Amino acid sequence: MTLYPKLIVDALATVTYAGTKKNLVESQILADTPSVAAPQSEGEPWRVSLTLLFPRDTDPFLRSTVKAAEAAIKYHCGQDVVVNIATEFKSKPRPEVGRLLPGVKNIVAVSSGKGGVGKSTVASNLAIALARLGYRVGLLDTDIFGPSVPKMFHCEDARPYAVKVDGRDLIEPIERYGVKLLSIGFFVSPTTATLWRGGMASNALKQLIADADWGELDYFILDTPPGTSDIHLTLLQTLAITGAVIVSTPQQVALADARKGIDMYRNEKVNVPILGLVENMAWFTPAELPQNRYYIFGREGCKQLAEEMHLPLLAQIPLVQSICESGDDGAPAATKVDTATGQAFINLAQAVVTVVNRRNKEQPQTKIVKTDNRLKTEERS
Repeated sequence: MTLYPKLIVDALATVTYAGTKKNLVESQILADTPSVAAPQSEGEPWRVSLTLLFPRDTDPFLRSTVKAAEAAIKYHCGQDVVVNIATEFKSKPRPEVGRLLPGVKNIVAVSSGKGGVGKSTVASNLAIALARLGYRVGLLDTDIFGPSVPKMFHCEDARPYAVKVDGRDLIEPIERYGVKLLSIGFFVSPTTATLWRGGMASNALKQLIADADWGELDYFILDTPPGTSDIHLTLLQTLAITGAVIVSTPQQVALADARKGIDMYRNEKVNVPILGLVENMAWFTPAELPQNRYYIFGREGCKQLAEEMHLPLLAQIPLVQSICESGDDGAPAATKVDTATGQAFINLAQAVVTVVNRRNKEQPQTKIVKTDNRLKTEERS
């Protein structure tokens, strides 16, 4: 049987690409005209070479499509045909772990051992306050199952779009108050529960980090979920985190969980520096009695924990109704620098800048955590 390119193209036209539900020719997966090499001597096989062009290197249908294409050629042209299929990608492959976010100077994880202590409020206002101080800031909502950043920045209806950067299709973050934002909340229904296994959540988080156009940032703030989970491990395995800010209320129950958060970052296989603690809801001051302080959740519990663990207390944020209301209204307190609460977050941002600068001078670069049945570490390139 004599082979020629059209026979190969016709064979490939019988293979459906699952990404478009059309065949490889109609889907433009076949990059160019296949080449056919006749046998050089009797007994040698015909050789077919072709290139398939996929949207990206992480295409879930890549392997099955390549196998189906080879099988179709052999079925239509003979089992003895030697088929060589190369793959190329419209979008350049994702950089390796350790080479992500080259334009980001400092990565700060805002964490809490316990939910409900105002961690997302602190993270959002810290990001805005840093932007107000003139820094280039990004904020990533890493809470896949309970995203709150879209609500706090009043952009629930925003839908990030893709941009082409250096040959890659990247997600363009939403920008509010001078802060670049991304959250899984932009891509899922706000009224529907996200029922994902840990692996799916981790993969979604990696996309928000590696497949987004974060550009040049002085500070990349990670609003992490409460507790210690798969999400935290994914972050530690993906990014070299400069340091962590631990948020807690003065309440003993919250402080007990804050200790666990501190222990996670201080684990010998993790070694992420603790930049300091933030005592949220430190006291309540009613608007009609601005000089009064009522210690609803206990007095200076977080301050005492900071002293015990030899860590800086970066800020004590009062429990003020306007902080809650401004977050719900999509205008966080840090946007109003002429108020006491707005100034409190500006002071927090200045404290974070100070401790980050000190940390960078006195401590080595954080290493990325890598696992292969046991925890290892790998230095970020």
